[in-house]
Amino acid sequence: MISIGNFFFKYRNLLFPVFASTIFIPSPVIFTEGIFGPYYYLFPLVLGIIIALSGQVILAATIGLKYIKRGGKDKKVYADTLVTQGIFEHCRNPLYVGNIMMLTGVGLISNSLIFMVIVVPVFCFIYQAIVLAEENFLRSKFGGDYDLYCKRVNRWIPNVTGLSKTFGSMEFEWKRYLRKEYNTVYLLFLSIGIVLFTFVPPVVDLEKDEKIRYGLVYFFFFSIIYLLVKYLTKRKKSA
Repeated sequence: MISIGNFFFKYRNLLFPVFASTIFIPSPVIFTEGIFGPYYYLFPLVLGIIIALSGQVILAATIGLKYIKRGGKDKKVYADTLVTQGIFEHCRNPLYVGNIMMLTGVGLISNSLIFMVIVVPVFCFIYQAIVLAEENFLRSKFGGDYDLYCKRVNRWIPNVTGLSKTFGSMEFEWKRYLRKEYNTVYLLFLSIGIVLFTFVPPVVDLEKDEKIRYGLVYFFFFSIIYLLVKYLTKRKKSA
């Protein structure tokens, strides 16, 4: 598993877009009109949006409170220090938890059985392998300190106890969050929009002209925000 994790660590930034693109694989649906009634699509739609946005909130809290560098070194697992502050006091891998939640949310919105029972589990398996590779490195570098941290904090399931205290004791860095995550936020909303216009019946059943109009409004709205944030971020770096 560690060797698998070391391999995928090099490409982990591509995992979400690659796996999200498999949403277009033809698949049976999970929720059907025959069982759940004419508004069968509402439950996966609402639940999917909540889970996906919650995943992004976790990423925002993680990066905004205490950022940990994700770039590695020479495309290999690397860390200068053992970060245990911020959200890392409540979960050892909050960034990966957030990504898993975002992908799961998109899958629920699409109502795709194949995506939920095959794609999401494979995505989770790869992340588990990456985490094991990272843990192997951190344990070899930080030894007993890392072992104590592992005993105190869960690998995957966040512990919400003391979360308000964590937020109250640290300053949230909005600028850092936007600078680091604007690409991910844009990709998430773009993915949600594509799934909405491809799979959710009331939107799919719109007249062609209406669908094009609403789709363009959705795309341009988030694209303008994305380009504005990107411009401000680049301007800040060059200042």
